[in-house]
Amino acid sequence: MYDMLLSADPGESLPLWIVTEGQLPGWLERQSPEVCGWVRAHGFQAERHRVLTLPVQGAVGGAVLGLGPLAGLEALTPWHAAGLTERLPAMAWHLATPLPAQAATHFVLGWLMGAYRMSRYRLGASEKARAALIPPDEADLAYAVAAARATALARDLINTPANDMGPQELAEAALDLAREHAGRCQVLTGGELAGFPLLQAVGAASPRVPRLIDLRWGERSAPQVTLVGKGVCFDTGGLDLKPAAAMLLMKKDMGGAACALGLADLLMRLRAPVQLRVLIPAVENAVGGAAYRPGDVLRSRKGLTVEVGNTDAEGRLVLADALAAAEEERPDLIIDLATLTGAARTALGPELPAVYSNRPQLTDQLRRLGEQEADPVWPLPLWQGYEEELASKNADLGNVAATPFAGSIIAALFLARFLGPTDWMHIDLYAWNAKERPGRPVGAEAQCLRSLYRLIRARYP
Repeated sequence: MYDMLLSADPGESLPLWIVTEGQLPGWLERQSPEVCGWVRAHGFQAERHRVLTLPVQGAVGGAVLGLGPLAGLEALTPWHAAGLTERLPAMAWHLATPLPAQAATHFVLGWLMGAYRMSRYRLGASEKARAALIPPDEADLAYAVAAARATALARDLINTPANDMGPQELAEAALDLAREHAGRCQVLTGGELAGFPLLQAVGAASPRVPRLIDLRWGERSAPQVTLVGKGVCFDTGGLDLKPAAAMLLMKKDMGGAACALGLADLLMRLRAPVQLRVLIPAVENAVGGAAYRPGDVLRSRKGLTVEVGNTDAEGRLVLADALAAAEEERPDLIIDLATLTGAARTALGPELPAVYSNRPQLTDQLRRLGEQEADPVWPLPLWQGYEEELASKNADLGNVAATPFAGSIIAALFLARFLGPTDWMHIDLYAWNAKERPGRPVGAEAQCLRSLYRLIRARYP
């Protein structure tokens, strides 16, 4: 697809100007009377995402893209360029407006990401002709292409329905990724999961047996970064069955695993100087005679016992075993990603993942990088005052609290009990676009890939 969207031949390309509302008068002063009359006749005011093709001697001679009330071109994000491959005529284009390096990179990235579509299940779907971009010299082309590929990988995994994306298929995707980048991937199943009792319990009711995916890449002498992704391929809620409406999007409950694999792809493709490990507990939370029950007391990999207060709080259980396994190697950094709580969505909405850490400076750094990358997060506290909400009369802790409040914080506190002193970040994300926007069709979204990539590269240059 990227061969269609980018071109190396500027010879036949047409100019594409990009202007803010404030820059429009000055830009018009530099254009021909024909172009000025055309722009005014069409009422173009440089509104955000509006594209106007420009005539030259009766043919298309260029185009102008509006950026709306943007403060300046340095504030351009990938979403300003998203959707252009479909809205411009299917010709080659070059930027006629100079951009600073970061804005140029964002423009190329938005150009590529905006072309994403999930067409696997559409009869006769084929790639149509699209506009192609001559990348500006200032852009970091390698990063833009790698980030677009990683985003598409994560989106494809999340968008795939659960009948074609169970624990086995998720494991196969990880194996394919390891092969592509000369990594190593081990998949534990059956009796090999004896050391992951919470994962086994959650997946016991499904004929699609659970798996623990363990992908490794990089030099053993490099700093170790371990990613843990929640891989619940479908979540019925278990015996605490979800209502039908709440089950409709549960194919995306493996969104954390998909984003972890997308981030891994980005790190490996750009040869990050780290020793990478990716742990994914892949499971289906189903209903059946072997299902784990409310009131069950389960022993975890770490040895802590957990009383099940709700079988629909299964994500934190499978993550607990995976995080305990990650901690055993004492890596330099552990990051887990999970579609964990509705409480985080209630607090922050679908576009703003919640981030927690035992090192507050990490959440502050990730927030700043997220703003720069248009890949935002928002820090929430590991408020120790809520620890008592995890108390259980029958076990070391419960998997849910009695209170309806602070659900995302309490879930993060639960995960923290299975870790040690290692630097750790927990991302509670949604992994879904609920509304249609340029570059962000309704469906899967790969959240935190770019911001986490920047954080890891800043920490390990």
